[in-house]
Amino acid sequence: MARVSRQDPPQFPGQRAHPVDEVLPVGKLTLYGFQHVLAFYAGAVIVPIVLGNALGLSRAELVYLINADLLTCGIASIIQALGVWKIGARLPLVQGVTFTAVSPMIAIGLGAGGGTAGLLVVYGAVITAGIATFLFAPFFSKLVKYFPPIVIGTILTVIGLTLIPQGLQDAAGGAQLKGHPEYGDTKNLLYALGTLLFILLVVRLGKSYLSSLAVLLGLVVGTGVAWLLGDADFSAVGSADWFGVSTPFHYGMPKFEVFPIIAMVVVMLITMVETTGDVYAIGEITGKKVDNATVANALRADGVATVLGGVFNSFPYVAFAENIGLVRMSKVMSRFVVVAAGGFMIVMGLLPKAGSVVAAIPHPVLGGAAIAMFGMVAAVGIQILGKVDLREERNALILAVSLAAALLPGAVAPFFERMPEDVRAVLNSGITLGSLSAVLLNLFFNVFTGRKSMEIDWDEIEDDEPADAHQPAAAHEPADPYGRPGPPHPRDAYSPPAPQHPQGGYNPQTTQGMPAPHDPQGPPWGTSAH
Repeated sequence: MARVSRQDPPQFPGQRAHPVDEVLPVGKLTLYGFQHVLAFYAGAVIVPIVLGNALGLSRAELVYLINADLLTCGIASIIQALGVWKIGARLPLVQGVTFTAVSPMIAIGLGAGGGTAGLLVVYGAVITAGIATFLFAPFFSKLVKYFPPIVIGTILTVIGLTLIPQGLQDAAGGAQLKGHPEYGDTKNLLYALGTLLFILLVVRLGKSYLSSLAVLLGLVVGTGVAWLLGDADFSAVGSADWFGVSTPFHYGMPKFEVFPIIAMVVVMLITMVETTGDVYAIGEITGKKVDNATVANALRADGVATVLGGVFNSFPYVAFAENIGLVRMSKVMSRFVVVAAGGFMIVMGLLPKAGSVVAAIPHPVLGGAAIAMFGMVAAVGIQILGKVDLREERNALILAVSLAAALLPGAVAPFFERMPEDVRAVLNSGITLGSLSAVLLNLFFNVFTGRKSMEIDWDEIEDDEPADAHQPAAAHEPADPYGRPGPPHPRDAYSPPAPQHPQGGYNPQTTQGMPAPHDPQGPPWGTSAH
């Protein structure tokens, strides 16, 4: 099949911009951006809270870490979504602290004596790993051929399945209640269930605009009900400062030690695989073509954000899978919504009082919303796995073993407690183990054996576009196979011109549901098999 340019198609008179590049009205940008912040907030602050508590930081130091994290998250998200030079994927990706780095950072910090002394060693490793990520990004992006749909789909499914227990933990009352009678209390579960049901009802019964705000409305209504019943505490808002700035190297100059740096570089290699999966997932959701340059730009943004994190007293950053689930649920695909969300995060990082309002959302309410969003991340992975022929036992084994590896840290924690400290710092993570298993098993089964590996490539989609793809977007609306009115797929919204397939372009509307020829690796990424 002929190859075509990987560049996005040019715009022609009468065509609309791709939904990813659409600039929404200020009101919608504000609402949708704030929804991203609320969906992101719990995951954003949990890392500094867990790390600060593990290293024995005071409450004041903990609050400072949270504000520094929010400020850096905002800057990093704007860089990723808006793009600067070759930095940033220019996709609706929110940047957040990676969960993969939590265990290694705790091990590094405690090994350096804990407290702020431990933070200095952590920051030295974080800055070095960020620089390494930035420099290695263009080389790593060329390895995408080793991440076919079986790998990317498995990694995203692993991420979703690993995050879902965290949402369930919040639904039970939050990690801080473990060991207390209130953990798993019926009241907490009712708050979570009520929030989840409200979100489902809004999606089912509401018009498209309300459906896109379902998560935001669920969090607001759930918090309002909890406040009326006396279970939402806003007292901390009054005592919070109005203004606070995170200054570079607040705790002192970082310390650079060899083994912590090695551990953090390994962590960043894992997050590079995770970001690669996230970029292709958001491309799958939005219909935006993704290529090696897009992946390299996203990884550079991760590297820059991680360096900023080390300088401004925060941590390693990665594209946040939670918000990919929100894009899928809301169907709002504009990257400028993420830019608006980044602006909100910066404000919250500079205004502790504003951040404390969002922090007052009860954990069970957050958990109810998180269950849906984290589940959607796993659903995207399953959707990508649908392009793989799992009847081929090698593909099935890659998926099966990787899922088992991802569940190991949560199921058999004592196994990792007996490992050496440095090894445990890297492997005691379901996302890390599951991702490594998928990559290594694909190399073992498909690459080292010389079997043809299917590349992640959307260029062939353009070869297969129907002839009427040359028509302006307003004149081209694909028929719904069920006869229902509805919006066209995002990929059709800007109607790129495409060359006719030499054997006659296939029409996805006439071939839908037809069996594809057998291929051990499944059909080409995003296309029907020929």
